[in-house]
Amino acid sequence: MTDDVEPAVADTFGYRMPPFPRLIGLVLKERSAELVLAEIQVLENHTNLTGVMHGGAIMALADQCGGMATGANLHAGQGTTTLESKTNFFVAVPIGDLLTFECRPLHRGRSTMVWQTKVTRSDGKLAAIVTQTQMVMAARLQAESD
Repeated sequence: MTDDVEPAVADTFGYRMPPFPRLIGLVLKERSAELVLAEIQVLENHTNLTGVMHGGAIMALADQCGGMATGANLHAGQGTTTLESKTNFFVAVPIGDLLTFECRPLHRGRSTMVWQTKVTRSDGKLAAIVTQTQMVMAARLQAESD
């Protein structure tokens, strides 16, 4: 793992991945106002007691994708936080699989944005769908210097 996203992605999007998704191994492939595409190679340390990827890890990484997508739509100084997230799981994800997160907008408003992330295994099977609502936080006014 590296400290940043892949150099070409960082150069293209001017985006530095936060510490948590870097730690767990999420790799950003594309980031725009319409799409966030990311991947992770499932390792043993991503699994639950049954030896498949932990559902909470899938949820957290999908949440990260929704946050990155919202961030690509914000104006200077604005921020975002997750208000709500819902996950449906369909199939387990084994160690060694390459999991893809594809996040697209359902709604992009001034105060909230809603994103759907499809989580797909390398065999094309849909592992999960995550729908989340992100709050858009207004830019903070900076104090005038004396």
